[in-house]
Amino acid sequence: MAQEIAAVVVVGSCMTDLVSLTPRLPKAGETIHGSKFFIGFGGKGANQCIQAARLGAKAAMVCKVGNDSFGNDYIENFKKNNVSTEFVGQTADAATGAASIIVNGEGQNAIVIVAGANLFLASEDLKKASAVISGARVMVCQLEVMPEVSLEALKMARASGVKTIFNPAPAIADLDPQFFTYSDIFCCNESEAEILTGIPVRSPGDAGNAGSVLLERGCRRVIVTLGGEGCVILSQEVRTPKHIPTRKVKAVDSTGAGDSFVGALAFYAAHYPDLSMEEMVKRSNYIASVSVQAAGTQTSYPSKKDLPQDMF
Repeated sequence: MAQEIAAVVVVGSCMTDLVSLTPRLPKAGETIHGSKFFIGFGGKGANQCIQAARLGAKAAMVCKVGNDSFGNDYIENFKKNNVSTEFVGQTADAATGAASIIVNGEGQNAIVIVAGANLFLASEDLKKASAVISGARVMVCQLEVMPEVSLEALKMARASGVKTIFNPAPAIADLDPQFFTYSDIFCCNESEAEILTGIPVRSPGDAGNAGSVLLERGCRRVIVTLGGEGCVILSQEVRTPKHIPTRKVKAVDSTGAGDSFVGALAFYAAHYPDLSMEEMVKRSNYIASVSVQAAGTQTSYPSKKDLPQDMF
């Protein structure tokens, strides 16, 4: 077998997060005083990749940033986190993606994203990265780049026998049905499940119903995450939904917790493929629960050394 470039490859987005902490979220037309401002590294794809890398995955990112200071800083951030940047492209046609995030005193957030350079990730970028995609153990995609690019990446991975994890976020109601059939693990949260299936998800039972609809559409395994309530899993083999609760913690900032979960799941699927899905999900839940106890997105993601060693 050729030298493995990366076990986990993420095709997706990079965003610069511009974060304001406020006592509450402002109403329309209202100006309020915040208590703190900071710039962080975000974007669903990059978040997931960096969480996997911090746990010890050999990881690579396929993405597009702007030819600007935010883009240069992002490339440095990947290097610091041991993520391969060989397939991180820079474009002069758009700014690095940006997210303006407001977080209130309870840790709830409101977010505006401008995708920018992310929308310039194209088919030819995937072709350049075809060796790293086809040589991976797990490939992860989301919907913060052009959906057809994510779908093409899933097809490339599947053609090479690479396990695919698809996180349909932000969700679109008219998602191409091929996304379901090319997803080995289809992982969405409550609101995404509702947009995709039309079923309001307010409980583990609802999540199971939505998950069953997604299985019918061809997904091999479905995980519906429920924030502090853990998640519900089901598969083509075991169609009865199973609720896997998580430990209760005091959330400081939930931004990026879903990405922490997906990144952890990718790490376990790549490096511990013999674990049961239930065990992978329990461990990924635990890692996400650590992330919500600190402020920021990637800054809150634990490394292997910060976690109980029986998780590895």
